[in-house]
Amino acid sequence: MVSPVIFVVLLGTWFSSAQAQTVGVAVPLSPPSSAATLNPSLLSLSIEQDRWPEWVGTTSSSRFLLNTLDNLKLRTGHPPSIRIGADSEDHTDFDPSVQFSETVFPAITTAKPYPEASNIVVGDGFYNIVRHLPSGTHVISGINFRDNNLTAAFLQAQSIHKAFSASGVQVVLDFIEIGNEADLYGSTRARTGTWNVAEYTKEWTAFAQNVSAVAGISSTSSTKFIGGGFFGSGHSSTSFSPQGLFASGILNSAQGKLITSISQHHYSGSFCSGADGLLQTMMTKSTIRSNLNPFVSDITATRAKGLDYVLGETNSFACHGAPGASNTAGAAIWTLDYMLFAGQIGVSKVYFHQGIGYRYNMIQPATLPRSIIDGTTLATSLHPHVQPAYYAAIIATEAIGTSGSTKVVELNINDARVSGYAFFEQTTLKRAVLINSEAFTSSSSGPRSSKNIQLSFTGSGTAPRTMTVKRLAINFADDDHGLTWGGQSFETVDGTISGTLSVQTMNVGSPVTLQATEVILLSFN
Repeated sequence: MVSPVIFVVLLGTWFSSAQAQTVGVAVPLSPPSSAATLNPSLLSLSIEQDRWPEWVGTTSSSRFLLNTLDNLKLRTGHPPSIRIGADSEDHTDFDPSVQFSETVFPAITTAKPYPEASNIVVGDGFYNIVRHLPSGTHVISGINFRDNNLTAAFLQAQSIHKAFSASGVQVVLDFIEIGNEADLYGSTRARTGTWNVAEYTKEWTAFAQNVSAVAGISSTSSTKFIGGGFFGSGHSSTSFSPQGLFASGILNSAQGKLITSISQHHYSGSFCSGADGLLQTMMTKSTIRSNLNPFVSDITATRAKGLDYVLGETNSFACHGAPGASNTAGAAIWTLDYMLFAGQIGVSKVYFHQGIGYRYNMIQPATLPRSIIDGTTLATSLHPHVQPAYYAAIIATEAIGTSGSTKVVELNINDARVSGYAFFEQTTLKRAVLINSEAFTSSSSGPRSSKNIQLSFTGSGTAPRTMTVKRLAINFADDDHGLTWGGQSFETVDGTISGTLSVQTMNVGSPVTLQATEVILLSFN
């Protein structure tokens, strides 16, 4: 006989489950032909160059940064790849008398509490500190193209080459990047006359000829050029796009033949003029796909040339993110779905842009004296810490795993809020990620909604019988802290994990609850 108290609890559980919508999710037991093989460093970081020394450390490495990167390396066996460059890449000069860097910054504004440097002068030490990154890190290093100064570019490339070829350095220079978002040079008056992709290719080739000689880039070297890095894409043979680059003949020159990867930049929106960023819009499944699907033709054109394709700089809202969106728990939902969808349409690496004090950062590696929201001085400075989007990095790397050849396919889920991905090692289904992008915020009315996910399995292979369920627990989508992954937190003073792991084991035939603003990782046994 069930006691009255227990009966109430059971009834409440049944009633809640009965009210939740059931969503059927068919999972293939083996990878379909459309499954993409994921780069273990799918999650990568683009670092604004002006404050690079604060990221990685000067006379010694940043323990906080190393811990946060090692958390990710532990899950895939590979650290995130790092791009050092972006806007300040094109505001950089070289002076051998400078130890690390000297910077000039514009005025602080509400929209940009931590603006990029308007001028940066670097010396050899600026590039030498790359040795402080985790062993095995692969790097893109950018040089100034905007100023059209071959001497400065030569000196930067020379210093970069010395830094990476020095004895004891255990990081790898994959690429030199010549310029940042050169498609915008015409609008910024960095170039006169008609600035088009043909003119770009002509100037790029001249720069590359000088840079390749001093940087040791050749057909037999491990370091190559990365091409493009444009802010947008016209998706045509006459525009700033991969198609435009190829039509302009960039691959025909000796230097162009040293391009092995194409980079494009993309933001889902803009906060540059102070427009509001809507949290639910950012998180929405259809918004993410409409942002990335236009690049499929660019990816296809690039792959057809035998080249790799990366999103070399990306994040939620341009100009460092939108307050109340980019810095919130909802950004973890957006980041995860955006990254995994990019991976399954052929993007090799997704370089999420980071700075010091940027709202969309995964990692805030330095002490912040000002609010990232409006630039006001804080009563107590914020010590280094992770932001909610960092949890997306943890989940993605955990889902990819250490096999080095994990495949992924997006699951066909007939629900506007639920997206999902299945992960395979060799021919075996190993894991699935399910994401509910409905924003449950601190101002939401009514109870938190949920879905009952009912799994089924398709194709050949032995269906699993049990699974473990690991949850990203979020109180509200507009929270800027307080998340846990499997009951554990990364919001610690040193960036290491804390708390006791909490997962649930259940039969695969039983429905699993997925709340609004929640992620679950299913590991099949």
